[in-house]
Amino acid sequence: MGHVKASWRWALVTAIAPITWGSTYFVTAHFLPANIPLWGSALRALPAGLVLLLLARRLPHGSWWWRSVVLGVLNFGGFFTLIYLSAILLPSSVAASIMALAPLVMGALGWLVLAERPTGWMAVGAALGILGVLAILGAGLSPANPWGVLTSLTALVMSSVGAVLNKKWGRDVPVLASTAWQATVGGLLLVVVAAVFEGPLPTLTGSELIGFAYISLVATALASVCWFAGLRRLAAGTVGIVGLLNPVTGVALGTLAAGEQLSWWQGLGMALVILGILAGRRESKPSS
Repeated sequence: MGHVKASWRWALVTAIAPITWGSTYFVTAHFLPANIPLWGSALRALPAGLVLLLLARRLPHGSWWWRSVVLGVLNFGGFFTLIYLSAILLPSSVAASIMALAPLVMGALGWLVLAERPTGWMAVGAALGILGVLAILGAGLSPANPWGVLTSLTALVMSSVGAVLNKKWGRDVPVLASTAWQATVGGLLLVVVAAVFEGPLPTLTGSELIGFAYISLVATALASVCWFAGLRRLAAGTVGIVGLLNPVTGVALGTLAAGEQLSWWQGLGMALVILGILAGRRESKPSS
């Protein structure tokens, strides 16, 4: 019984990440400049990494120097750039929904890389979640931008590989420290790339600064620590199912705050996603 309660507690902690990530599509599309995706990604990753580094008070050691570079690109640098572009190219609901395919990708990678065999309920949860995603995507009022779909799918694969590698490599260091290292490295790499391809950082308005503060400190620093902490204690496939809260948040904000129309098909899709999360949590076990 204690194990079940602890599992649910960590699932709730993990849920903070996809909920805040789902909100970044709306924040990016409505409050952040659309013409500086590289600088926008750098301003999201680097401040978060520096804040976490101050809290962790540790520097990488040994193999973590090169691991921080790999994970910094997968989980922050490259991933944030693709997500920023997706938020500009796609409606909030569509961009968030594509990322909900994570249960399949993370479950498969967890099985191949971490030997985490999916349970029957995890498979049921993933199937319900994917059906929900298909309902949400199929209800779009206009065709999705193919470049936006490509950037979202690439971001999905990149983040899933990064999450599984983070779990495989991160057992010997605190979550706060490993998250700080990769966010800082990813942010620094983005600053260099942004300066080369986009030139000097343009002047930002007050609302843009507030938007960047939110996606950096809340939707990156806090969310990443919660996500990676959940990965330490739950199976990768289970964490992927919890990540289905991402599209639910994206659809809800797109409907309530951005005036995007919610059809009954999308409502059905959201309901299936919630059922998928509940089903995926049954009989799930943390990894050893």
